Amino acid sequence: MTPRPIAVVGPTATGKSDLALDLAAELDGEIVNIDAMQLYRGMDLGTAKLPPAQRRGIAHHLLDVLDVTETATVAAYQSAALAIVEDILARGRTPVIVGGSMMYVQALLDEWDFPATDPEVRARWEAVLAEQGVRALHLALRDADPVAADTILPTDGRRMVRALEVVELTGRPFAASAPTIGTPRWNTRIIGVDRETAALDARIEARTALMFDTGLVEEVRGLLEHGLREGQTARRAIGYAQVLAYLDDEYDLAHARERTLIGTRRYVRRQRSWFRRDPRVSWVDGADPRLVATALALLDAAGIDQTGRTAQ
Repeated sequence: MTPRPIAVVGPTATGKSDLALDLAAELDGEIVNIDAMQLYRGMDLGTAKLPPAQRRGIAHHLLDVLDVTETATVAAYQSAALAIVEDILARGRTPVIVGGSMMYVQALLDEWDFPATDPEVRARWEAVLAEQGVRALHLALRDADPVAADTILPTDGRRMVRALEVVELTGRPFAASAPTIGTPRWNTRIIGVDRETAALDARIEARTALMFDTGLVEEVRGLLEHGLREGQTARRAIGYAQVLAYLDDEYDLAHARERTLIGTRRYVRRQRSWFRRDPRVSWVDGADPRLVATALALLDAAGIDQTGRTAQ
């Protein structure tokens, strides 16, 4: 009997973190974060990062590993997460991978070799981003690769730069560099958490209000002292970008909250579309009062016993 990883994925605000903690407690597991923005130190409220006091004494990995001035990349995450999951498995424990960053999930669970980069090509597109903004970059991507333009968040300038670079270097759509979906790495069992749309919208609205009411603006002000404006990734995160615009007097606080809510709902639609295309995902309802039992039953059906191990 050997441990087998569990991945808990799906849209934002569905209850993934709570389910992952419950499964880790049941299966002698450790949590491996796969939310790109939770990699950043100090980005807590806006990412709904679980405070240490609420982690039940369960080990968490790949939280708070980057400064806001650093750029989060899928390739760097893949390298770090591979080593961590292998270490957890080697110690006879169950990795419980949790989060909703779509390309990060695919990079970790599938064999994905990333296309090479070209500094000149990348610099040219980064100049477009710096001089003309994300809208110009998004329009360029829509001309070059409409599918990528529909998939990548229109505020994610760094990701769009990478997509345009890959398209230019390979002559193929950005998605063509992605792996073919097959058996997931380590034969990981993938559980998707979702909720009925109206109920999820209400949870997103409540979460957004809580973020702002408990100090998101103050959190962003503090991060400015650590170089948030210089970061290429962190400053564009949903919530943080809107608060920065508020602090720059581009619009008032009420509008910042509304734009954060709208941005989150749009991101949820992209997440749902992405994960629903993956036939390996077994879906559960985050509102199910027997959610943990339902998830454990799915794992039992996959041959994973209550120790997190699978029969050979």
